[in-house]
Formats: sequence, structure tokens, C-alpha cells
Amino acid sequence: MSASRPSIVRSLRLPDAVEARIAAEFDAPPPPDAPLSTDALLEAARERKAVALLVTHHTPITKDVLDRMPPDVKLIATVSVGLDHLDVDAIHARGIALTNTPDVLTECNADLALFLMLAAARRASEYAAVMRGGWGRTLAMDELLGQRVSGKTLGIIGMGRIGQAVARRAQGFGMTVLYNNRRRLAPELEHGATWVADLREMLPKTQILSLHLPGGPESDSLINAETLALLPRGAIFVNAARGRLVDEDALLAALASGQVAAAGLDVCRNEPNPDPRLLAAPNVYMTPHVGSATVETRTAMGMLALDNVVAAVADAPLPSPV
Repeated sequence: MSASRPSIVRSLRLPDAVEARIAAEFDAPPPPDAPLSTDALLEAARERKAVALLVTHHTPITKDVLDRMPPDVKLIATVSVGLDHLDVDAIHARGIALTNTPDVLTECNADLALFLMLAAARRASEYAAVMRGGWGRTLAMDELLGQRVSGKTLGIIGMGRIGQAVARRAQGFGMTVLYNNRRRLAPELEHGATWVADLREMLPKTQILSLHLPGGPESDSLINAETLALLPRGAIFVNAARGRLVDEDALLAALASGQVAAAGLDVCRNEPNPDPRLLAAPNVYMTPHVGSATVETRTAMGMLALDNVVAAVADAPLPSPV
């Protein structure tokens, strides 16, 4: 490996501009046609004597994987902000540096959250079904009525970068915004939102609920039969964060009863094979985990991952260490 061309292996194809930079600046195998399995990633890293691995949630790095990690690997750069697929403590214990790609996907994810709110509230799945069926008749004045989002009370769980960006966008819809977070933010970061320390106090006031917190054992099934029952009847539910935050059986029951009028979901528990009941529910609008899926954002994520590799090889401070 040349010091000027660090050897890397990526687990999947990246956007064109990122691939062009890899070809120009790095020693790397051709981009894979499909995401590499963990075993294939390790084999490629061993063959290339790679100093860095670029991965996403498609390729989990667990303690077992680390036990088989080639010794040349000094950095794991995940092209994501989430870390659910990584055993962070074990990676650090092995002396391997770890980076992610925060900030660059904030605006894109917040855009998608608003999109999901609108799609759920305005019955987008049902409208699309009407159009795919050829339409063919005039709808009655009281048929397929949705809800407007303007003027509603939005409750945000998790007021990190993305939650803040959602709160900022909600101002344009004249929403009242409440948020539940471990601690209150500085006023300049609240964007007019009001902190509610107790989630169970916030939920009864929340007409639209949006999740923006990381997944983990402590937040698994945070949204369950009990918490859903605290929402006003006919609330809108949005999850563009992590599927494991939600008890899907409870959500389906709430959707069937009308306790939750509609849901907009970018994530689910069993990706990429959602519960068929979610897919069949007319009042669920789903997207396939595409919160960051724009040319601009995915390119920025890939470039940041490569910047971390360059810094690691140069023994310089990492731009976005975990």
C-alpha cells in the first residue's frame, strides 16, 4: 500500500462522486454489485491489507466479527450516523478507530419526517391506490378526508440535531411544538418548542408524534400499547428514527381501532422485510429506510467517511470520531 493511496474496502457501492474519489485517491477493489456480507468484507480486507473499512447498517460489526478482523484494519468508518450495527465498546477495546457521519444528513432526514407527516395525515397510501386503480369516479365531499397538519401540536421525542431541524420546519406550518428529551436544550436550540420532561405528560397533548432518538436497549418498544393509549384519539404517528423503538403489534392495534389515525414509517423492526400487516394497512405510509437518500446527502456522507480515512492514515485528528 502506498501512503498516498490508502487501502480501503467498502461494503457497498457509493454515489458516483464518492466512487470517483475512491478511484483517484485510494487503493480499493471495484464497488460491489450488492452489499457485501460480513464474511466477504473480511475476506476482501485481508486480501487488500486494508487499513480502513467503510460500512453501513448492511454489514454489522460485532465482537465475533472483531475476533476475525484482519490486523491491518485501523479504522472502521460507518457511512451513517446510527451505530446500531456496531459494537462500539468492542471496537474501541480492540484499538480500532471508529467514525460516523453526523450533521451532513440532518436536513435530509428532517425533510423526510415532514414528508411522512403529510403523507400520513393526508392519506397518501389510499390516494395512490385510487389513482393506481384508474380513479374513475368523483369522490364525495366526505370521502377519504385526511387531516391538515397546520396548526396542530407536534410532539418530538429526541431533540438532537434532526429533532431540532424538524421543530424548525414545523414553524412553517404554524405548529405548536413540544419535545421530550433527557434535558432541556438552550433556548436558541429549541426553535420555539417547549420542553416537557415527562413523556406521559406530553403525549396527551400531542396530535402528531415524531420519533428522533437513537435505538438501544433502554428505548426498545418505547412506543407501546401504554404510550399509544396516552395520545389523543386520531393522532398521527411518524417514525423516521429506528424500528426497534416501536412495538409493532401495539401500533397495528392502535391503527385498527382508530386510536392512531395513520402512521408514516421510514423504518421498521424487520428490515428489509416489514411485517406484512404494516404493508397491508391502508392507513400506513411506508418508505424503505431512505431518510438520507438524496444525491447531496449520500455524497456528503461518503466524502466525510473518506475524509476520516485520510486523517487516520496521516495520524491527524479525525473529523467525526465516535
